[in-house]
Amino acid sequence: MCGIVGYIGHRDAYPVIIKGLQRLEYRGYDSAGIALFDGEQINLSKTKGKVDDLKARSEKEISLAGHLGIGHTRWATHGVPNDCNAHPHTSNSGNLVIIHNGIIENYEAIKKELVKRGYSFESDTDTEVLVNLIEEVKSKENVKLGKAVQIALNQVVGAYAIAVFDRSKPDEIVVAKLGSPLAIGVGDDEFFIASDASPFIEYTNNAVYLEDEEMAVVRLGKEIKLRKIKDDSIAYPLVQELQLNLEAIEKGGYEHFMLKEIYEQPHAIKDTFRGRLRADQGLIRMAGIDQNLERFLNANRIIIVACGTSWHAGLVAEYIFEDLARIPVEVEYASEFRYRNPVISDKDVLIAISQSGETADTLAAIKLAKERGAFVFGVCNVVGSSIARETHAGAYTHAGPEIGVASTKAFTTQITVLTLMALKLAKASGTLSESRLHEMLSELEGIPAKVEKALESNALIEIISDVYKDSTNCLYLGRGYNFPVALEGALKLKEISYIHAEGYPAAEMKHGPIALIDEQMPVIVIATRRGHYEKVVSNIQEIKSRKGKIIAIVTEGDEQVRDLADHVIEVPESSESLSPLLTTIPLQLLSYHIAVMRGCNVDQPRNLAKSVTVE
Repeated sequence: MCGIVGYIGHRDAYPVIIKGLQRLEYRGYDSAGIALFDGEQINLSKTKGKVDDLKARSEKEISLAGHLGIGHTRWATHGVPNDCNAHPHTSNSGNLVIIHNGIIENYEAIKKELVKRGYSFESDTDTEVLVNLIEEVKSKENVKLGKAVQIALNQVVGAYAIAVFDRSKPDEIVVAKLGSPLAIGVGDDEFFIASDASPFIEYTNNAVYLEDEEMAVVRLGKEIKLRKIKDDSIAYPLVQELQLNLEAIEKGGYEHFMLKEIYEQPHAIKDTFRGRLRADQGLIRMAGIDQNLERFLNANRIIIVACGTSWHAGLVAEYIFEDLARIPVEVEYASEFRYRNPVISDKDVLIAISQSGETADTLAAIKLAKERGAFVFGVCNVVGSSIARETHAGAYTHAGPEIGVASTKAFTTQITVLTLMALKLAKASGTLSESRLHEMLSELEGIPAKVEKALESNALIEIISDVYKDSTNCLYLGRGYNFPVALEGALKLKEISYIHAEGYPAAEMKHGPIALIDEQMPVIVIATRRGHYEKVVSNIQEIKSRKGKIIAIVTEGDEQVRDLADHVIEVPESSESLSPLLTTIPLQLLSYHIAVMRGCNVDQPRNLAKSVTVE
């Protein structure tokens, strides 16, 4: 959700923090703020709006001096987006300054008690309550800031990643984490603090990732000290070398990150199976599966939990696992799974899918499944993320950083990993013949080139987008493996263009949605040659007879649908099970171009954040 940046060292803090906030703006962007300490006074600037608005205001209104500072991009939870509710927040004395990602659930009770003790509050946020609680503990217990933070956090309920400093201690920042990500970049007598590594990658390749219920006092001239918040036990920091480069988090000449990431998919898919797939030998190497093969083969069922786009990837995986490996699969929204007392046993395997590896609901589902004895396997993109650490085993997608809020390459690389898993299990269980296995592995190896081919329709899709950019509703239809792609296509349009769109199984059209179809209703139909083709053609004819406008995604060379549809976008031939990797490409481009033409902020759509780290 929110983005946190902090710096303490020999550099001027302001440019480090502003550049870091710009890189984290995908995490939260309804308001932003910065606090700098020059050794004598705290210079605070914050505003509703974007980081550029903050930059303009701060450079006009405050001194930018100082080698210590913290900054924040906000995604509103408590209190509307405005200057007052923006972070950082200060304590009543003005001595403590805090930034916070997360939600303090019992803040109202704490606030009432603090009001009784004479504290006043300017904002509507839970964060201002927290910083004053820390101040109250520090004063009452007569303890240093680190201890005050620890005591205060033992009194709160909720999730948090925080960075706080005290003007009387200009050589240290205290940080803590529970449920929201936090990383410390370790430089040469300097430290960087951020929600992820992107703000400090150009300064250092070394980072420490805090575990849940850990805190650290980051002090100049000293090693990082980690402690457990609950019991005060010492934890030893593991300094990791970052597998990230600066070029990967820049736009690279593209107008938007989303477009860049759409075009990165051939390379990203190739990176996903690099080192894992040897099609010529019929081999798939996946350590997380190899070391736990019996758990999968002896499972009563596989439960897949995810949210949003990752949930759609899970739906595709349900078809793949059941079709190829013949293992029963259930796909659950993580946000519902965690609250409905699900039946889970030690014979179940739970696969958790998340691009960021920090999705709060998915993490909660993982913990629930582990408590009940299930084996938990993670599929995520971010190395060292919470899901990667919480699961028993897993596989990274190796998609590279995804900055655009609307996931694109995350979806296709997740499907690639899940396909590799299903094929490996199918080989081990003998549910797929050797000849069919070799055929599918060879085809999977050729998918990146086919995605390149699908991207060549961009100019045509831009023309089609201009026709439908002013639509108010849209319907997406698909069958079999491409029903989840229809859901994903509709989600993309909703997310970035704000056009109402719904995805449906094509056969369900007659059970309600057909009532919506008229000459004003664009209907996007996935009608590839493999998989229920004749049935989908019949659905198209039903739409056409009701004057619906049809945009069809078809296999190259298709003539039958071309004669029926208003617009046709071709994708290369593929087996049905791999077709989602191709059919999703034109839907991503369609959403992108429509959103651009409507003047929408493609990379930062309203009310959305990249990583949902709070409920």
